[in-house]
Amino acid sequence: MNYSILEKISDTRLVKLLQAAPTPRWVIFSIDMLIIALVSLLIFVFPPGYFGANPALRQIGYCLLLGSFAIMNLLTGTYRCILRLSVPYDLMKTFWCVLLSCATVCLVSIVYSAIASDHRLLIGILPLLLVGTVSMSLMMSLRVLVKYFYEQLVAISTSREPVIVLGSTINALSLAATLKNEAGGHFTPVAMLSLNSALGESKIGGLPVVPFDAERLPEIFAKYNTDTLIFLQTQMEQMRNELAEHFINAGIKLKMLNQIDEVDLNAETSAPNISAHVNAIKIEDLLGRPVIKNDNPLIQDMIQDSTVLITGAAGSIGSEIVRQVAAFGAARIVLLDQAETPMHDMQLEMEEKFPDIKIVLYVADVQNRSRLERLFVEYRPAYVFHAAAYKHVPMMERNPSEAILTNVMGTKNLADLALAYGVRKFVMISTDKAVNPTNIMGASKRIAEIYVQSLFFHSAHERTGHHLPQFITTRFGNVLGSNGSVIPIFRRQIENGGPITVTHRDIIRYFMTIQEACSLVLEAGCMGHGGEIFLFDMGKPVKIYDLATRMIMLAGLKPEKDIQIVETGLRPGEKLYEELLNDKEKTIPTGNKKIMIAKVREYNFNAISPHIESLIRLAGEGNIHDMVMTMKALVPEFVSNNSIFETIDRELHHEREAAAQTATIQ
Repeated sequence: MNYSILEKISDTRLVKLLQAAPTPRWVIFSIDMLIIALVSLLIFVFPPGYFGANPALRQIGYCLLLGSFAIMNLLTGTYRCILRLSVPYDLMKTFWCVLLSCATVCLVSIVYSAIASDHRLLIGILPLLLVGTVSMSLMMSLRVLVKYFYEQLVAISTSREPVIVLGSTINALSLAATLKNEAGGHFTPVAMLSLNSALGESKIGGLPVVPFDAERLPEIFAKYNTDTLIFLQTQMEQMRNELAEHFINAGIKLKMLNQIDEVDLNAETSAPNISAHVNAIKIEDLLGRPVIKNDNPLIQDMIQDSTVLITGAAGSIGSEIVRQVAAFGAARIVLLDQAETPMHDMQLEMEEKFPDIKIVLYVADVQNRSRLERLFVEYRPAYVFHAAAYKHVPMMERNPSEAILTNVMGTKNLADLALAYGVRKFVMISTDKAVNPTNIMGASKRIAEIYVQSLFFHSAHERTGHHLPQFITTRFGNVLGSNGSVIPIFRRQIENGGPITVTHRDIIRYFMTIQEACSLVLEAGCMGHGGEIFLFDMGKPVKIYDLATRMIMLAGLKPEKDIQIVETGLRPGEKLYEELLNDKEKTIPTGNKKIMIAKVREYNFNAISPHIESLIRLAGEGNIHDMVMTMKALVPEFVSNNSIFETIDRELHHEREAAAQTATIQ
């Protein structure tokens, strides 16, 4: 191929013009008809009477051949292809068009011969075969040549990044071919990396196929002068199962073709814009588990046509619960939050995606009981999902009274009103930090759990035979992509050139996707009968230092060389690891292997209620010392860590020692 000639005519504007304005269908139809008209003249090459018809009949046959081909071209849609994007399917349509045209002419000739009692055909068999073969060859060659020259123009006119495509399946081959043919694309496939070692080194679609070998990855990618791998979203599960680690450790950039459902690979007007859907994978993709499609009919029966109240509806968890509740067909969803702008954004999203569902924005603070009561009076929600809470550990260590007023008093307000106004289910969203808490936030959530659970058991005993709301608690750890997640912080630090700051080299956390967490919340709420504390299977814990390292490598950088990782020390109230159960608790399995029931210590409502009232009063007065003392009395396992409130632990320890000595003396 003479590339110097192509370079002179491969102006990018020409390629864009070809992409934006494909050859009109009437032009393709006309070209095909011209080919058949010229080739059909071959029937006049044969001597009169030779292989069939005489000259007069041959003219009729010529017209019949053109008419037959025109009709078959229209019926088979041969002309409806894009020449520069021709695929085997288009060539097959050309084959059938010519074959059916010749068969039609042959059939008409035989019928004519029978009716006219003339052994001569309108067109002889041999001339017809010759015309068909030559026409088909020329039409197919036209499509192949136009596509070939277009690919060469595209390759020369654009600067593309060489990439290797993962896999050797039909889908992987289609991805490679589409990337190669895309005008204005960003990638040029140079090889395919096969996970099927039995194939060995071979070629598919003109691309070399290289067997996967973890130890030879740097060598393989260097050979093809690339450091980037592109794979399909359907291969993500393989990536999660440690396959990605091999590429990350080899310094290979990983990119994924996602949102494939939005790409029309059979578009007739232009080439599919595949490059726009290829993105570098994020750490959330590798940490996340397969997407759960929650189609539990019991949830549908529970939510459909009901009024649902969701607190903290503008937050990460609350907003996803709103989406999932809407998907189950709630009649009305009341969104409660203080955040004005995110609430407005949520309303716009819901109006676009779920126009038939009534959305009510209710700006309120869960500390404001009278405001909350007006909501229950006006809307009478059947189900309440309580996600509103203060969740940032260090911030609540510095503002402990607000943790109590929102997390404890706010929960108490909603639970009391749910009981008073006949809510069917009240689902509280708690946290793994409520187990053996070492900080104010975790302890406040544990106290909220205690109140909700004890209120249910007390009410069940006092109101036998009456309708009773089912109070349910769900516990889980960190969610990927949440507003308070460490991942967005790390990503910003990498973008700014580092350093990445981690509090401790050995700190670990559990992670799950927001979608999965909220799906399990709905299912737990559906299966709960009241008084349960549900735990979710959070998978394997993740070391935050390793998380930072992997994020740096995913960005194509080297830890400690391009981006430094700096330990800053544990923050106030923070501990190295989170638990989902304390040492004395056990779990009971449920029908869903990802959901368990915690067997926790149950509290007497009448015994703890005065202490909680006192706790709220002390928080309102700003008496932090006595407030924390009361918290530790309510939750004996609450031992502060790396916090100013460790002094209170020492006070309590001295008091217990003094009490023990007094008891000994007496």
